[in-house]
Parts: sequence; C-alpha cells; structure tokens
Amino acid sequence: MKVANEILIPELARLLAEEKEVRFTPSGNSMRPFIEGNKDSVVLTPLTRAPRCGDILLVHAKQPGGQGIYVLHRLVRIEHDEQGELLVLQGDGNLQGEEKCRVADIIGRVRRIENPKGRAKLLTRGRIWHALLPFRGFLLKIYRHTMI
Repeated sequence: MKVANEILIPELARLLAEEKEVRFTPSGNSMRPFIEGNKDSVVLTPLTRAPRCGDILLVHAKQPGGQGIYVLHRLVRIEHDEQGELLVLQGDGNLQGEEKCRVADIIGRVRRIENPKGRAKLLTRGRIWHALLPFRGFLLKIYRHTMI
C-alpha cells in the first residue's frame, strides 16, 4: 500500500523522535544502484551524531522558491554560510542536481538497506561512486540493462 509522503514522513519523524527505528520502502530511482525504489527497504535511526559525508539521510530539503520536499539522499558535502552548516545532498542515481538543508531538517539516517527478501545490502559511504560522477550515466545505463 502506497502512502503519501505528507502522511508517512511526519509519522516516521514522530517515531524517530521517540528514539525508535523505523523501516519503510522508498519509491523512486534517485538512489539507484544502492537502493531500488519500491523494492528495497531502509531502516532509519534517529540522528545521534553529527552527520558525515556519505551518510544517507531522510531530510526535508528546501527547493528553489522556498518549497520543501522530502528526499532520501546521500550527504555529499558540508558547506558553511552566515547561518552555519549547510548540508548538500545528492541521489546516487542522479547525474546532476542537489538538495540543501540544515541539520535541523534531518528526519533520520539510514542504518540498513534490505533487499525484498530481507537480506542486508551493502551500505557504503559512497566515496568511490561519488568520484565516478562523470561516468555515472554510462554506469547506470549498464546497470539498468543488466541488473533489472
């Protein structure tokens, strides 16, 4: 059963605020190849430490024009501005485009990724994958044709 983000995410945030782990199945392909939308599930935990590059975070990011959007993306860098730390996220399956948010916008951090059979998938920091950004389009095309 698919539940709208406007209903699901606040409930996940409430449970995480109670220091509980939550599991859900994200949709979309922006985290491919590490998370397959509508197939893999993720286990989220509350953020108990400062976010680090490579963390996969569920956040309420601000879009240009001030609209907010919920995304489950990887933290690729931390910038600083007059208001403090600015977290920059990007989906592993995205070739361009980034989201920005503050630490206060983090809802949870991915602790585990599971395939549809419940087996843990490799949870990496994504450093090599991020370094391959210029070649990602080609690699993702190969992945789509061979793995799906």
